[in-house]
Amino acid sequence: MAGLYPSLEDMTVAKMTHVQVSQQQRQQTAITGPTPAPVPVPTGRGGLYPSLDDYMGLNITHYNPPPAPTSQAVVPQSRAVVTTSSGPVSGIGNVGIRRAEIKQGIREVTVCKDQTGKVGISFHAQSKGIFICYVKKGSPAATAGLRFGDQILSINGEAVAGYSDDKVNKIVKKAPSDRIVLAVRDRPFERTITMQKDSSNHVGFAFKDGEIKQIVKDSSAARNGILIDHYITEVNGQNVIGLKDKAIGDIFSESPRTITVTIMLKVVYDHMLKNMGSKLKKSMDHSIPDV
Repeated sequence: MAGLYPSLEDMTVAKMTHVQVSQQQRQQTAITGPTPAPVPVPTGRGGLYPSLDDYMGLNITHYNPPPAPTSQAVVPQSRAVVTTSSGPVSGIGNVGIRRAEIKQGIREVTVCKDQTGKVGISFHAQSKGIFICYVKKGSPAATAGLRFGDQILSINGEAVAGYSDDKVNKIVKKAPSDRIVLAVRDRPFERTITMQKDSSNHVGFAFKDGEIKQIVKDSSAARNGILIDHYITEVNGQNVIGLKDKAIGDIFSESPRTITVTIMLKVVYDHMLKNMGSKLKKSMDHSIPDV
């Protein structure tokens, strides 16, 4: 059962199903000999696990296991960690997980300037690196898919490690208006956590002004590793920085059962946003990413 799962609930239900299927296959083989048999679906009528009803507070009475993926976990040649957007609880190819994914490795992004000569991003120098701390709604940067927390490694081939944000701004200002090539590492100070709503439509944590304050014991949030002293930066891949708590709560309420949040340690978050006013936060890109 080696593999990576979106949430603890996905992993546990998958293991339960695997044991159930293995037991029934052994029983079938003992009776009829080693002949192929269809994969049964666990139900509440007998078996090692009598029922999946209300498992971990989830109503998954009608759960049907997805087809087994052809490939899971890692690619040994490159040692790249590959998470999966599929699980027996989260479903197949969960869109929220895919939108929120923090890819390992480096990607190249080409942007241009708008009519005013702006790209629509602000930079922050931290830990000898350059990070995006602001992406303007409707800007070339937003269209190109750049996000809060992305690390910029080079601009038009010039490495920017150790540069100040002022120096980086000058490089962008002098760059050609029709082609600025950025080497980007996805959000190294952030991590994603996938959770499952319970029967009351909650995942089990409370936040104020975007900061996680309380975690409900034995909730999906607690099981999957949500921590206090962290800020929510995205919900299902959608940036929520600058939104009121009610607006963030509405996104949670309207989300499907599976929710993926992106979080950042409070001390890092505060440092990156210390000079940003509330008006600028409100003008940040809050669009839902394409997948």
